[in-house]
Amino acid sequence: MIVIIDYGVGNVGSVLNMLRKVGARARISADKAEIEAADKLILPGVGHFGRGMAKLNETGLVPTLNEQVMERGKPVLGICLGMQMMTRGSEESNDPGLGWIDAHTHRFPDMAGLRVPHMGWNVVRPQNAANLFAHGGEEAERFYFVHSYFVRTANPAHVAASCDYGVDFAAAFEVGNIFGVQFHPEKSHLFGMEMFRRFIDL
Repeated sequence: MIVIIDYGVGNVGSVLNMLRKVGARARISADKAEIEAADKLILPGVGHFGRGMAKLNETGLVPTLNEQVMERGKPVLGICLGMQMMTRGSEESNDPGLGWIDAHTHRFPDMAGLRVPHMGWNVVRPQNAANLFAHGGEEAERFYFVHSYFVRTANPAHVAASCDYGVDFAAAFEVGNIFGVQFHPEKSHLFGMEMFRRFIDL
């Protein structure tokens, strides 16, 4: 069973629909017991970093999530803001992140000819034999993005896929049981479905 963490931020219904479409057993929940019983977790999110962290802290689930992810090694996937919240923090807010990965979230710089937010389809280049992408990183894939901030990892080996939008940024990271994607797989049609299948099969 995959549990999608419900903390009032994020398009949880679309994520659930896509997971069920590819045959996963999944549910949306903010129940501690269901999170503890889950085989895998998904932390979705859209919007402001500080608001997302505040809403997650309000649920009282952070200690449970820390235990499941950091102590028990349960696979977890962060999507968009959920990925950013796994880092140590963001330029968008003074609030600390979960700190599950040594990384920080930065705003796209002002660039001539490029609009922020980065919105629409873009090519993602898998690397470092990433588990969520095809053929261990041999083929480019296309995913749908909507974001003004991006993650930069302290260790380049933690980048599972990169993308270019004026700057080269981490479209995904992978550190043991911790996975994050900046794009929206639930909006990325066939590529998104395949990525979810790989997460299910981990």
